[in-house]
Amino acid sequence: MYQTIVVEKSDGVAKLTLNRPDRLNSFNVQMHEELQTALDEISTDKAVRCLLLTGAGRGFCAGQDLNDRAVSADQAPPDLGMSVEKFYNPLIRRITNLKMPVVCALNGVAAGAGASLVMACDIVVAARSSSFILSFAKVGLVPDSGSSWHFARAIGLPRAKAMAMLGNKVKAEQAEQWGLIYQVVDDDALTEETDELSKYLAKQPTEALANIKTLVHTAFDFSMNEQLERERQAMQHLGRSHDYSEGVAAFIEKREPDFKGR
Repeated sequence: MYQTIVVEKSDGVAKLTLNRPDRLNSFNVQMHEELQTALDEISTDKAVRCLLLTGAGRGFCAGQDLNDRAVSADQAPPDLGMSVEKFYNPLIRRITNLKMPVVCALNGVAAGAGASLVMACDIVVAARSSSFILSFAKVGLVPDSGSSWHFARAIGLPRAKAMAMLGNKVKAEQAEQWGLIYQVVDDDALTEETDELSKYLAKQPTEALANIKTLVHTAFDFSMNEQLERERQAMQHLGRSHDYSEGVAAFIEKREPDFKGR
């Protein structure tokens, strides 16, 4: 069905692999369109309760494929704003608003929009050899696809500005120390670690996790009193859910809960 991505489903997890390894999984129009279709399918599949995102080959994603006709600079000047609005912004919104946890298994380099895609995920586990590069300034551009938003919040203004202006490579261990990602593991352990993490999350109270995402993503947009009210509303809603009743019952009965994601 797909030519630039691979989608596999099992144990409540949809594993989506960017699959243009000869181009370091860089984006072209076809990949964007296939990602949109795949995310439509995943978001409406009630059997899927966690998304695992990774890349094929030796890199996660090198960002935009500059050979793609939609952004090529060797002809008439391209409308990069249109490309961002049509493809990248919808992708980042879909990932961040997906009502399930999104795990990233970061293998190899995440450059440009590839780094932006990583930061849209909820939990990032990186192979020790992997790295980030905000490479936009190297071609006379600015960080897009939410990079300026995510990186500034994750590592603070000084480091975010330096990464964006210098375009230096930040290795996985440095990214972990800065708080950019959740965890670094040895390269040969990445697949097992992220598969197990994703399977665990798929068994958790998915609706509660979705509410956690929403509260954390927008926490900087509200005053403390407004955030307290939003938390109250979420608690009121979740207190009526199946998973809350099941979680309390399992705790009292000293057994593992059987969450349904509702």
